[in-house]
Amino acid sequence: MAFKHISIAQTQAMLGREDVVIADIRDPNSYQAGHIPGSEHLSNANIGEFMMNKEFDQPIIIVCYHGMSSQGAANYLSEQGFEDVYSMDGGFTQWEVQLPEQVEQ
Repeated sequence: MAFKHISIAQTQAMLGREDVVIADIRDPNSYQAGHIPGSEHLSNANIGEFMMNKEFDQPIIIVCYHGMSSQGAANYLSEQGFEDVYSMDGGFTQWEVQLPEQVEQ
């Protein structure tokens, strides 16, 4: 099953859910400078551990800079058996424009 696209507004609406995972795949410095509240940094170095600690039916939203790289990462997780994977359209760049008050540092 393939990943799905999700908008900034839909992502914001899902933030309150306990089971939702927001995985930010940008470089560590960009993540440190600002990220979606509650998100975790995901990289090649920690993806194995990340996958072991998540449920296959847990909603996982992948965030990158502009919504392009996240599609590849979302596709990869889908191929690994994760059933509810999203790529956030517009990426963190768009999130910062639309929701500047919802940026955690």
